[in-house]
Amino acid sequence: MNSVLISLVSVVVILGFMILIHEFGHYAVAKLLGVRVEQFAIGFGKRLVGFRKGETDYRLNAIPLGGYVRMSGENPMDERTGDPREFLSHPRWHRFLIAIAGPFMNILLAVVLLTGVYMVHYEYAAYMDNPAVVGYVEPGSPAAKVGVQPGDRIVRIDGVGNPTWEQVSVKELLNPNQPLDFAVQRDSKIVEGSVVPAPITTSEIGSAGWYPNEPVIVGELDPGLPAEKVGIVPGDRIVSLDGQAIPSIQVMIERLQQTKNKAVMIEVERDGRRLSFNVTPVLAPAARGENHYRLGFKNAAPTKVTRLSFPEAISHSLADNKRYSVILLELVGKLVQHKVSLRTVSGPIGIAQQAGAAAQEKGWTPLLALTAAISLNLGIFNLLPIPIMDGGVILLLGIEGLMRRDISLPIKERIYQAAFVFLVLFAALVIYNDIAKTIAQRLP
Repeated sequence: MNSVLISLVSVVVILGFMILIHEFGHYAVAKLLGVRVEQFAIGFGKRLVGFRKGETDYRLNAIPLGGYVRMSGENPMDERTGDPREFLSHPRWHRFLIAIAGPFMNILLAVVLLTGVYMVHYEYAAYMDNPAVVGYVEPGSPAAKVGVQPGDRIVRIDGVGNPTWEQVSVKELLNPNQPLDFAVQRDSKIVEGSVVPAPITTSEIGSAGWYPNEPVIVGELDPGLPAEKVGIVPGDRIVSLDGQAIPSIQVMIERLQQTKNKAVMIEVERDGRRLSFNVTPVLAPAARGENHYRLGFKNAAPTKVTRLSFPEAISHSLADNKRYSVILLELVGKLVQHKVSLRTVSGPIGIAQQAGAAAQEKGWTPLLALTAAISLNLGIFNLLPIPIMDGGVILLLGIEGLMRRDISLPIKERIYQAAFVFLVLFAALVIYNDIAKTIAQRLP
């Protein structure tokens, strides 16, 4: 099965499952509270297949870009009959519970999936937990320009004291072209400054150009790519590239993007011996579906791998989902303020590429972890205060609660129309960005 087909199948299964879980949340609470559900639909547009059970039509529609649960009297533009089973006949707190149930199910699913993954395979780069000691500074990078040196320990960045490398990486990623105040400890001195991460990759994420010391060790080889062809084997430690030391995988990736398809001399250490290989990088898919100039191996730098007990797994899952939620909300805020490019957002094409890459990794845990991340994203996105989305419904219910009366139907109609146009334009822009990034990734 080729990578395009794998990506297509993976994204259809993942998004279909996410939509099913989300809509089931609305459906279950509506039924529980006595609201008549007329349709439970996956997709929009014309009905393709389905069945009717009781008062509900369960259907699969032609346009697979979401789903919905249609309840009697839900649309404020519909004529109200006063039937106690209509959505708008129910008290606001009933409507609030129905609206929040969909996002809640997605967030709950993210927690459950990540808990399951951690009970089977809990793995992360060992250096991410370490103090942020700089092992290498890319020449000409923002960090180099403000005087950061190898050996400096980052003791503060953007208000976070004594950060780990994971915290530093998140701050960089979310702040391209934005100044970040920082302080480093150099010997016995504290040196303060401000660094402006440069936008990198087609997603225009931020990078300051400072890296930890992280041995580059060859892991799994990609069949048919240069590393395998020249005789590099798993376990080889990459020592240098064209005579320059390689302190981390990020440094190697950046240097290969600079040399492009020109042959490079790779020195490796194997069983106490030094071996040299002349290798020509090729443009090939990397992690997250992006095309980079690569030699064709996965990094196997030291990682921490274990299985967590159920209490430990759920504790870590809750903590990680909370942290990711904060990052997502911070990203949304920066998008609104135009401090982050919309290119950082992935649409259906980008999600398909990521799903395809995860599906081709060994085991089920990478795909389940990605599914958890997508589910969390979907839950948070639906809680944003955009009318016609769940968060918008909750916002309007809150306003009506403060007013102690319903917003007039003509005003609601205009709000929903404007929100619909906004969402269509936003979706079109995200898909356009996906296509533009995909094309850019494949250009030399």
